[in-house]
Parts: sequence; structure tokens; C-alpha cells
Amino acid sequence: MSPHVTVLGTGGTIACTTDSSGDLVPTRGITSLLSDAGVSPDEVSARDVMQLDSSTMTLEDLDSLLAEIHAVQGPVVVTHGTDSMEETAMAVDRLLGGPVVLTGAQRPADDASPDGPRNLRDAVAAAATAESPGVALGGRVVPAYGVTKVHTTENAAFDSVGASRPERLVQDAVPALLSGLRVDIVPAYQGADASLVDVALDAGADGIVVAAFGSGNVGGLADGVRRALDAGIPVVVASRVPAGGVQLVYGGAGGGRAIARAGVRGAGRLSVPQARMELLCELAVQRG
Repeated sequence: MSPHVTVLGTGGTIACTTDSSGDLVPTRGITSLLSDAGVSPDEVSARDVMQLDSSTMTLEDLDSLLAEIHAVQGPVVVTHGTDSMEETAMAVDRLLGGPVVLTGAQRPADDASPDGPRNLRDAVAAAATAESPGVALGGRVVPAYGVTKVHTTENAAFDSVGASRPERLVQDAVPALLSGLRVDIVPAYQGADASLVDVALDAGADGIVVAAFGSGNVGGLADGVRRALDAGIPVVVASRVPAGGVQLVYGGAGGGRAIARAGVRGAGRLSVPQARMELLCELAVQRG
């Protein structure tokens, strides 16, 4: 007999309908979405825990969601907006683990051909046998660690960067709180200078992720990166490039190898948003 699955609704496009102004807004509750998907109430337990656009999700919201998932004894499906799904997926993987599957939709519930119902059915089926967190969308289930959004409109919106998944940060513990921490993303680009890093430091950043050139070069950000490291602020370098990952091999002031010697850490193949969330989770666990 398959284990009983709990479905938690958080909003997102899967729950959206078109209002009188033509705007998409999350209005549909999880019971309605399950009915659309043909999932019997007898098959699952379900409740709405929030109703929002995932682009507005805060760390406080994420803490609340992680607590809801942790409280469930058994497999969990989370319906979620695709905008920040890869970030939530990383937090779930690092702080919780276990059979948790995130799903959502690329088209709203009142679309002539909504993709949400199939995605929700697939997610419920996947959660019943999952051993670790994943994302179910467009007929695919992708591991949460290393997942990234690769298309803004296609059904199969997510893919894996092929990152090697480390052990969870904690085992069988209440998830550490992320709220109150700040990790900023600083982009490297032609003409960028160290003042961008200084802005993050002045704002109270607890960590910094650089969206770096190529295999991990930071260019004109280098002096700011060194100032951050000297101040005890961890700096992680992720690549702006979708595939291949970080290899800190180049010399020169802003070269990857030079800043690695100063103490930066490479994010491997992780996307910039996932690298940021992984660092947030590490800092949360360290803070206790």
C-alpha cells in the first residue's frame, strides 16, 4: 500500500485565474486544484498554507513553509510558483530532505489547456515513492539539489545541472530559521567595480554570492571580494553560464584561482539562486 501523501498549497501560477483587469492572481485553493487533477480527497490530505506569487516569497514565508513540511509525517507535495521554486527546493533539500516534491504550472488554472492538473497528479505519484526532494513539472521529476528553471513558458520548465548532492546539513531536526539572515547576489559584468560588493557589506550582508563570468572570474569586483573575506563574510562564486559550472583556474587580480587563494568558494554547477540558498542554509545551521 502506498504511503499517504499530504499536499500543501502555497499559490503560484497553478492556483492563478484571470481577474477583471486581465491580471493573473492566485485564487484557487488546493482542494479545487486536486479536484481539477482528478485526485480523490481519500487519496491525500490537503491544506493551503499560503496563497502568493512565489516572486514575493520572503525568508519568513519560507521558514513557515519548511515548518509545515517538517510537521508532516510522510510524503509531501508542495504546489508552488515556478519563479522561486529552485530556491525553495534547495532549502527543502538542505534543511529537511526526504520525500518532498514541489510542483506548479506554466499556465493558470483557467487557461484553455492548463498544465497544472497533470503536474499535480505526477507529483502525488512521485512523492509516494520518493527518497529525496524533487521538482515535478512537464512530465519530468528532477532532483531538488541542482534544479534550475530553464524556460519561462514551456511545460518542461526545469532541468538539472547535474550537481553532486552532498549530505543534508542536519539530520531529523527542526529546520534552522533563515529569516534574519542576508545573502546578497553581486553580478560581475563589464565595468562592474568593487563598490557593488561594498554596497552589500554596508547593507549588512552575512554572505555574498558573485554571479561570475565564465568559470568563476569576478573582474573588477576583486578588491571588494577581498574586503568581504577580510571582514569574515563568506563569498561563494557561481557562474552566469547555464552549464559547465565553476572551475577556479585563471590568474590575475579578478581571476578565479587568485580569489580562491584569498578564500572564496566555488559553487560547482549550482545556479546562482541555488548557490545563494545553499549558503543561507549553511549560515542558518551555523547560527543555530
